Amino acid sequence: MLQNLYLNICHRQLPLIIILYLNMKEVSVQELKEKKDKGEDFQLIDVREDFEYEMSNLGGLLIPLGGILIESEKIDKNKPVIVMCRSGKRSAAAIMQLEQLGYTNLYNLRGGILAWADEIDPTINVY
Repeated sequence: MLQNLYLNICHRQLPLIIILYLNMKEVSVQELKEKKDKGEDFQLIDVREDFEYEMSNLGGLLIPLGGILIESEKIDKNKPVIVMCRSGKRSAAAIMQLEQLGYTNLYNLRGGILAWADEIDPTINVY
């Protein structure tokens, strides 16, 4: 299993899952806002639960983390895909799962909707 694999880096044993997380591509909420404002072609995937999405969302496609592999056909492989959640942790987990299916176009939204509320829109409901 993935978490049991280790790599020898700088004479230290580090879990492969940490290596994958450290190498994950990310975008900031400022970068996301710029992409939205410019009308750039990308897909936004929200991996939070239904009730979280209903409370506040950025207009992305809702695919809760628990169903990310089952609904992976809804995720575009031909354009950038930004994956978001509340804080960036669930979206990172989703990206790691999807990369095992061959996705290479995924970006984690650093800080999730909490960062969006903090840096872009303080009126958005957060929990």
